[in-house]
Amino acid sequence: MRLRNYALVTAGYWVFTLTDGALRMLVLLHFNELGYSPVAIAFLFLAYEFMGILTNLLGGWVGARTGLNRTLIAGLGLQIVALAALTLESPTWERWLSVSFVMAMQALSGVAKDLTKMSSKSAVKTVAGDGSLFRLVAILTGSKNALKGVGFFAGAALLSAVGYDGALWTMAGALAVTVTALLIFLNEDIGKSKKKPPLRSVLSKSPAINRLSAARFFLFGSRDIWFVVALPVFLSDQLGWSERGVGGFLAIWIIGYGIVQSYAPRLLTRGNRHVDEVRASQHWALALALVSAAIAVLVAFDVAVTATIVGGLIVFGIVFAMNSSLHSFLVLAFADDDEVALDVGFYYSANAAGRLVGTLLSGLLYLWGDLAAALWGSAAFVVLTWLFALRLPPTPENVGISLSSIDAGD
Repeated sequence: MRLRNYALVTAGYWVFTLTDGALRMLVLLHFNELGYSPVAIAFLFLAYEFMGILTNLLGGWVGARTGLNRTLIAGLGLQIVALAALTLESPTWERWLSVSFVMAMQALSGVAKDLTKMSSKSAVKTVAGDGSLFRLVAILTGSKNALKGVGFFAGAALLSAVGYDGALWTMAGALAVTVTALLIFLNEDIGKSKKKPPLRSVLSKSPAINRLSAARFFLFGSRDIWFVVALPVFLSDQLGWSERGVGGFLAIWIIGYGIVQSYAPRLLTRGNRHVDEVRASQHWALALALVSAAIAVLVAFDVAVTATIVGGLIVFGIVFAMNSSLHSFLVLAFADDDEVALDVGFYYSANAAGRLVGTLLSGLLYLWGDLAAALWGSAAFVVLTWLFALRLPPTPENVGISLSSIDAGD
C-alpha cells in the first residue's frame, strides 16, 4: 500500500510538473512576443511566487489536519481552473488589465503548485523505510526537475504548434485525467497528524529548520535572479535565439539538473565512503558561490559571452543540483515525524519567498545592468546560502536515514 501511494503521488506530481514548466515558458514567450518589458514579465510571475509563501505555510497546516491526498488533489484541480481561465485573456485588452488578470491566474497557479509540491514531498516521509529517504526524495525531486525541463520545451513547442489557447486547453485536459485517476485510486489518508495542530504551529520552532529554510531562501533566489527573466530575455533579444531555441536550451538544462539530483546519493557515497550530509551541504554551497562569481566576472568583462553562459550554466546546474538535493534530504531528516507537513510547508514557504525575490530582482537587475548585474546578484545570494549552511546542526542520530547508509550500488 505504501509503495502504491508513493507511485500515485509521484505520478500526480509528474503530470503537474509538466504543465507547470510548460505554463512558465508559454507565458514568458507569449508576452515577450507582445512587447512586454522584462520588468513587466517579472511582475506576471510575482503573484505566483507570493502565493507560494502563504500556500506552503497554510497548506502544511491543512495537510496535517485533513491528509496530504486531499491537498494534492486540490492543487491539481486549481491548476485546471487557472489554465482554463487564462484562455479568456485577449490581446485587445488594455495592458494593465491583461497584466492584472494574468497575475491573478498566476497567483492561483502558484497556490496549485505549492499545494501539489508540499503534499508530494511530505508524503515521501510516510512511505520511506530506513536508509531509503534520501533516495526516494532524490528520485522525486530529480525526476520532477527533469520533467519541468521537458515542460519548458513542451510549452515553447505547443505555442508554435497550436497557439497560446490551444496549449492551455491541452494541459488542462491532461490534468483532468490525472485528477480523475487519483480520486479513484488514492483513497487513503496520507500524512494526517494524530493531533489537530493549531494555526500558530505553521511557524517552525526548530532552529535547524529555520536555518535550513534561510539557506533555501537564498539558494533558490540565486537561481531565479538570472534564470527566470534575465537569461531567456537575453538569449532572445541580445543573442537572437528563436523561441524553440530558448525553450529547448532551458529545457535541456532543467532535465540535466534533474538527472544530477536523482543521482546525488550515489555521487556523494561513491566508493561506500561515509558522508556528513551537513558538512557536504556547506562544501557544495561554497563551490556554487565560486562558480557564480566566475561566471559573473567573465560576462562582466565580455569574455566569450555565449560560451560562458552556456558552459557556465551547465556547471552552475550541476553544483546547484547537489545543493538542492542535500537540502531536500535535510529538511525531512530534521522534520518532526508527526508534524512533517508543517515543517516541510514552512521550509517551502522560504523556498517560495526566495523565488519571489529572485524573480523580481531578475527583471530589475536586467533592466538596470543587463545580464551581468543579474549574475552578480546571484553570486551574492549564494554567499548568503553558504553562511547559513555553516550554522546547520548535525542531523539527529536516531533519524535512521543517513545518506551514508544508502547502498550506492542500488
